[in-house]
Amino acid sequence: MTGRRIVSIWLPHFPIERWTARRTGQPSRDRCQETAAAPREQGPPESQAPSNALVLALPGPHGPVVHDMNGAARAMGLERGARVTDLRALVPDLLVEDAMPADDAADLERLAIWSRRWCPWTQVDGTDGLLLDISGCAHLFGGETALLNDMARAFAAAGLTIYAAAAATAGAAWALCRHGPSRRLSCKAENLEAMLAPLPAASLRLEGDTLLLLNRLGLKRVGDLMAVPREALMRRFRKAGMDANPVLRLDQALGRLAEPLVPGREAPPPSAIRRFAEPVGDPDDLSRILGDLVADLVRRLAEEELGARHLRLLGYRVDGTLQAIEARTSTPSRDAGHLARLFAEELPRLDPGFGFDAVGLEAVRHDPLSARQDELAGEAEAGVPLAALVDRLVARLGPRNVTRLHPAGSHLPERAQVHVSALAAGDAPPSPSSAKGWDAVPRGHGRPARLLTRPEAAQVLYAVPEGPPARMTWRRRTYRIVRSEGPERIAPEWWREKSTTRLRDYYRVEDDEGRRYWLYREGVPGDGRGGAPQWFVQGLFG
Repeated sequence: MTGRRIVSIWLPHFPIERWTARRTGQPSRDRCQETAAAPREQGPPESQAPSNALVLALPGPHGPVVHDMNGAARAMGLERGARVTDLRALVPDLLVEDAMPADDAADLERLAIWSRRWCPWTQVDGTDGLLLDISGCAHLFGGETALLNDMARAFAAAGLTIYAAAAATAGAAWALCRHGPSRRLSCKAENLEAMLAPLPAASLRLEGDTLLLLNRLGLKRVGDLMAVPREALMRRFRKAGMDANPVLRLDQALGRLAEPLVPGREAPPPSAIRRFAEPVGDPDDLSRILGDLVADLVRRLAEEELGARHLRLLGYRVDGTLQAIEARTSTPSRDAGHLARLFAEELPRLDPGFGFDAVGLEAVRHDPLSARQDELAGEAEAGVPLAALVDRLVARLGPRNVTRLHPAGSHLPERAQVHVSALAAGDAPPSPSSAKGWDAVPRGHGRPARLLTRPEAAQVLYAVPEGPPARMTWRRRTYRIVRSEGPERIAPEWWREKSTTRLRDYYRVEDDEGRRYWLYREGVPGDGRGGAPQWFVQGLFG
């Protein structure tokens, strides 16, 4: 075991930091700025702590429970696993958002691949960690300590807080990373037993019931387990699995039992390439080459029943440099003509220099796409032209300037859908025959076709308290209401709003000129949550 070196990386706040990055596009503001000598108990500086306590929640047997939290919530002493309802009694202005464990797991997989910049063997470790086999790699970075510091800087630049430790085994590295005396520690093999002995039994990756039993027996430290005769422990835990057997876990940590890393290897993306005896650089030649490459790639995608979502055209110049342009699609596609057109406007950006001696095309991202047949009458499927239009708009305007509406987990109209890129993963762009999101609400519910960006205040007169509106002044113009329907009451989201948030009564109204509006009254007289009710216009019909 003397030549093997494993690094364990722990990301203690991965869910909240990834949530922050997805929402803002920026690294988390409350991550710790660590140093090699910083103690584990040190929290984030006060100047970096956000002003509001925020928690991510998952469904629990008795209501939502805390999955992760930001620095302000940690500073208040909130803990994972606590019920959100109980915490609201302690922190009335607590912000609650839904956790996204599936997205976090996918991000962690990508992070494992990204970590191959330090070594070729990386593996996801549970839901909040990574394992890296750096055997023979540390000297390239100036030693193990320098390598661990380089990892910390790279993860910090990505907005992620880490603890890291290097040891001769994965079990020892895991124990030192999460329970060791330093945030970044390089432990040599000859000191392994001495380093593990003072650590708690939880550092052996044991399940909760086993840890409870060991605590009752007085075996609270790894050194206590080392002092117990091996035969006695084996008799007690001989039928237990790996996570419940302290003997096997101790053997793994000390190198007596092999624990190989099994890194996932991504298959190379489908690709096509053309090599030339003489360099090429004429735009017309490149256009013809692109057509040939697309045809070759489409044939390979058809064999594997795949459709391209992200294409990259690579030009290998004779001077050894690389030129690349990319194109994306909103739905999986094997339409050769459509894929070639996506590169039409970007192709002149390729600078051939003294010429390309090879040009390649690869499907960086692809999704399953089975063969399909048009209608018997020969008409094309209704959604295909729309998807092609979206792709061409994105190719011309950029992915950030072409968006679509996506349903969100809220019953409040302004939160019920969000704008996402038209190329984002998920449902295909809605076609006239298969609408999704807000348009999918049955018309009997009276939802308007157009929502304002934010509700706009209006002054409303009504004949009786809590009655329908009779006259409305909005945008400095007065409208006489001749017809109204409602109210439709929508309660506030108590799990994320303050206790003083008022309910809403929605009305569908029509003025004397036939224009129709969707407005609501926020609050009712005497509800004890503020003064007089306020009116807002939120949508327009027609």
